[in-house]
Amino acid sequence: MSVSIVQPRQMLVGGGAIDKLVSVLKQMGLKRPLIVTDAFMMQCGNVARLTTPLEQAGMEYAVFSDTVPDPTSSSIDLGVQALKQHDPDCVVALGGGSPIDSAKAIAYLAVFGGKMRDYKVPASNDIPGLPLIAIPTTAGTGTESTRFTIITDEENDEKMLCIGLAFCPAVALIDYELTLSKPRRLTADTGLDTLTHAIEAYVSAKNNPFSDGLAQLAMGALGQHLRTVCEEPNNRPAREAVMLAATQAGLAFSNASVCLVHGMSRPIGAFFHVPHGLSNAMLLPAVTAFSIQAAPERYANCARFMGVASAADSDDVANQKLLAELRQLNIDLDVPTPKSYGIDKDKYFSLLPTMATQAKASGSPGNNPRVPTEDEMISLYQEIWE
Repeated sequence: MSVSIVQPRQMLVGGGAIDKLVSVLKQMGLKRPLIVTDAFMMQCGNVARLTTPLEQAGMEYAVFSDTVPDPTSSSIDLGVQALKQHDPDCVVALGGGSPIDSAKAIAYLAVFGGKMRDYKVPASNDIPGLPLIAIPTTAGTGTESTRFTIITDEENDEKMLCIGLAFCPAVALIDYELTLSKPRRLTADTGLDTLTHAIEAYVSAKNNPFSDGLAQLAMGALGQHLRTVCEEPNNRPAREAVMLAATQAGLAFSNASVCLVHGMSRPIGAFFHVPHGLSNAMLLPAVTAFSIQAAPERYANCARFMGVASAADSDDVANQKLLAELRQLNIDLDVPTPKSYGIDKDKYFSLLPTMATQAKASGSPGNNPRVPTEDEMISLYQEIWE
């Protein structure tokens, strides 16, 4: 059976890749970019690393820096308005998952109009919008290499999953040096996000040999380096390995899909504004324990790829070691529970049926080795509370 593989047309990987933007634009015949970013990227000087060479090359550009964490329909609309004022021929995304997801949506709506709710699953959006060049500054979301974007609809606090070839960047500039200044909390959250991507791609019902190989590489790097980048932020080899793992895991889940953790994570982020990687981490041990019985060999391999189990271990032993490692990672990296994060208990428990319904509607739980009922998802939400 054949598998359709989606990935950026070109990826420039390594230290200094950000400095190749002008040459990439020239190669693509583009010269009027809209840079989509956030206020921090402006303040820290990363935007200037793009705009100064553009000015020296005589290229017109504009900057939209009003993206928000967990981008919303209204923040995307503001970006589209800014784009129309400039009439660019492409979009350049600089930042973490939120600016890149925002740029994907803005580049698409610039051509096709409407609202992002018009394009959420089950819609498939395959005709490209404006060309997109993605430059990630965090090692986690992998969105620089995926065919997904996630936008929150404020009208019902729904994190909408939007899928299609149109949302895969044409080019990704993957420069690990941009992650050297990341604080510990962001490093941990994005690293755990990457780990979730890799595990879910590997156990997904849509796994394939292409995604399996990339997921294995990502899990191996994270098993070796995730704690290191959190404790030694200037460890360049570890930063480079984790950055590459983020892109590899992004390619893996883009071509195999995510599963139950992501389906249940999105409503936590939408209703309680928990960062995506952190809400994934809150769920990962409990969801893995729920799911193992349906794919014991696959989960055991995850433990072996991460280096916490050996080839001599039985699948049962390897799976117990995997669960122990996921729980210990959350302890070592200070992952809070929903309760200790400060979420209001009454609101959390009152919203569990809605959260389970939204999780199911995303489609991701249907890819899980063990497909849950909504009642089972409610039980899992209850389990992770404290």
